[in-house]
Amino acid sequence: MQRPTVRAALTRCAALLVLTVTGCAVTEPDRDTERPSTPGGVTAQAGSATSVHVMWDRSTDNKAVVGYEVYEKGVKVRTVTGTRHMVDIDRLTPSTAYTFTVRARDAAGNLSAPSGAAAVTTPAPTPDDRTAPSTPAKLRGRVEGTGAVSLSWARAADDTAVTSYDIYQEDSRIHSVPGAATTARVSGLRPGTVYTFTVRARDAAENSSGDSNALDLTTASGPGEGPSTAPADLEATAVRKAGVRGIDLRWTPPRAGGGGEIREHQLFLNGRPVTTIVWGTTPPTGTATYHFTVSEPPGTRYSIKLRAKLPDGKWGDFSAQRTVVTR
Repeated sequence: MQRPTVRAALTRCAALLVLTVTGCAVTEPDRDTERPSTPGGVTAQAGSATSVHVMWDRSTDNKAVVGYEVYEKGVKVRTVTGTRHMVDIDRLTPSTAYTFTVRARDAAGNLSAPSGAAAVTTPAPTPDDRTAPSTPAKLRGRVEGTGAVSLSWARAADDTAVTSYDIYQEDSRIHSVPGAATTARVSGLRPGTVYTFTVRARDAAENSSGDSNALDLTTASGPGEGPSTAPADLEATAVRKAGVRGIDLRWTPPRAGGGGEIREHQLFLNGRPVTTIVWGTTPPTGTATYHFTVSEPPGTRYSIKLRAKLPDGKWGDFSAQRTVVTR
C-alpha cells in the first residue's frame, strides 16, 4: 500500500485543524446598540445666585436607563443614576446666563440624543442676607390617579425675593418650582402609597424657610391591588413627664382581612427601625397608643412612622411620617 507523501499528510492535517477550529467557534451575543429615548420636559431654574435646579422626565430604553448626564453648553457638568430625574448644579456665577441639556445612558454605554435646551439666568447676589423667607402656608393637594399628585400653597414673603419653592416628601427634597409659582405637580409615585409632603421657600442667598403644614396624600391602588395596609391618622406629640422627655403616639391600625388581628407594629425613627410594639393581650380595635422615652437633649428632631405586621406574617405599608421636636 502506498503511503501518502509528507506534503499530502501535512495538507490533510491543516485541513483537519481548520475544520476543528471552525467547528468550535463561539458566536458572540448581539451587542445592545439601541439608544434610550431623549429626555423630555427639561427645565432649569435658579435656586440661588450660585445654583440652578435642573429637572427632566424619565427616559425609556429596551433594557434599562442606568444614568443621566447633564450638560451646560455641550460640556458635561454632572452625572446621576437612572433613578433620579433632578439635580442641583452648584458653584455658578451670579447674574450669568446658562443653558442645560440632558442625555440618558444605558448599561451598554449608549447615549440618547441631547434633550431640548433649558435656559436660565442666575440672579444677582444679595450680600449679608441672613433672613429666611416666611413659611409657606395652607398647603393643599389632590391625587391624580395611581402615580401623581398636584399641590398648591400660599405665597411666602422675603426681605429680598423668594427664588424657589422646594417640595419635600418626608425628609427628602423631590421637586422645586420657581419663586413665582405656588403650584406643583409631582409624578413618578407608587400606587396605593401614603406620601407626606411639605414645602419650603428659598431665597437667592440660600436661606430656607421652615416647613409648611404637612399634607398626607394616598395614591390610588393599582389594578388588582387591595386596600392600603398602612396605619392611619398617626399623631406624635413631644411630652415631658416628671422631668423625663418622651413622645406619645396615637394611630388607627389597618384592618386585617379574613377576621385576623393586628398584634404588632414596627416603629421607625429617622428612617431606622428601633422597636416592635406588641400587645400581649387582645389588640385595640380602634385607636392605638404608645409612649416611649428619649435621651437626646431638648430641641432634637425626630421623624416617626409605623408599619403593621399583617396576619399572613408580612409587613404592611408605612404610615404617613410625622416630625416632632423634643422639649
